[in-house]
Amino acid sequence: MISPALALFLVFLIVPIVLAFALAFTNARLISPNPPEFTGLDNFALLVTDPVFWASVRNTFYFAVVVVPVQAGLALLLAVLVNAKVRGTRFFRTVYFLPVVTSMVVVSLLWRFMYEDDGLINKLLQALTLGRFTPVDWLNDPDWALPAIMLMSVWQGVGFTMIIWLAGLQTIPAELYEASELDGAGTWQQFRYVTWPGLLQTRTFILVTITIAAFSLFTQISVMTQGGPLDSTTTVVYQAVRSGYEQLQTGYASAISLVFFLMVLTVSLVQRRLSRERG
Repeated sequence: MISPALALFLVFLIVPIVLAFALAFTNARLISPNPPEFTGLDNFALLVTDPVFWASVRNTFYFAVVVVPVQAGLALLLAVLVNAKVRGTRFFRTVYFLPVVTSMVVVSLLWRFMYEDDGLINKLLQALTLGRFTPVDWLNDPDWALPAIMLMSVWQGVGFTMIIWLAGLQTIPAELYEASELDGAGTWQQFRYVTWPGLLQTRTFILVTITIAAFSLFTQISVMTQGGPLDSTTTVVYQAVRSGYEQLQTGYASAISLVFFLMVLTVSLVQRRLSRERG
């Protein structure tokens, strides 16, 4: 009964992973009459001296360091607000979750138009400053391109994270809040000593999933900036795809993918270890 699913799992997941590991040590090209040859660590030696690769690593970590805490914190705040027993919470849950069910390609296209010189963002800032704000070409400015993508990514993903926080909040027994209230605990004390400890497993899951998603940044870059300007928005995943499909360097792209796998694995293990120690 499980053989069809198992076959698809092997063909579309296990086999590509094994090939990526194997091709990382060859000079394979996407289109070439010559068969791949084993080159050892040549691809990894090239990575060390590739300034674009180091720029992509720097941009990836910069994106993750900013987006992960901001998205997790904002989502937790929204989850606490919509978890309150007041009228209208269902409406706000739906509104906050709408960007999640919208295609990332569509969202990226819309925000790209909004970030243009005469787009909604500049028009809104000019209106708020009574015309004193000078329009900025956000996605063509090396200083602002990646922060602009960060803002859009947080807006798009915060609803999904909010739902996970909300599910965690609803697993905390109401008796704990009642007992803490009888003991004279205020709102902040209830959050610190009841809510936050009760979300241990939830926050571990959220941190790991958001971090992996942040490190896997690709769609926004591909649609909005194509890695520019001046490689200021190039990420590890985008460089791997560009190297493999545009530059036809399959072996080099596989080496980048292998390094990316090790990066994500290391960060995830560190996060889980720190979360357990704090727990």
